[in-house]
Amino acid sequence: MAYAYDDQNIFAKILRGEIPNDTVYESEHALAFRDIQPQAPTHVLVIPKGPYVSFDHFAAHASDAEIVGYIRAISEVCKAEGVTLEDGDGFRMISNAGADGVQEVPHLHVHILGGRPMGRMVARLN
Repeated sequence: MAYAYDDQNIFAKILRGEIPNDTVYESEHALAFRDIQPQAPTHVLVIPKGPYVSFDHFAAHASDAEIVGYIRAISEVCKAEGVTLEDGDGFRMISNAGADGVQEVPHLHVHILGGRPMGRMVARLN
């Protein structure tokens, strides 16, 4: 699969202000907002403002400023939500990519989940 960005995906529409969101954090390079179907007490999505499909696409093609800004935004969200190891008991960060990764929205995003034990991430296959 090529990195074909669909500018009609829901996150692109959120970035354009066409769909409202519950913003947690915003910077020049990132937007973070609460998931509409939270899976934990803390469930925030962090997206870059650029048209990137997945983390590998972002890492290969984003500018240094975009990469630093996005990674720092993730840190700021964790701090604001009180889930860092300094302020809380930790968090899980998930980024799905493509069909095998069960990516639902073709715009890079990470899920920050915390506020309770997350359990095992993937069951071991025998």
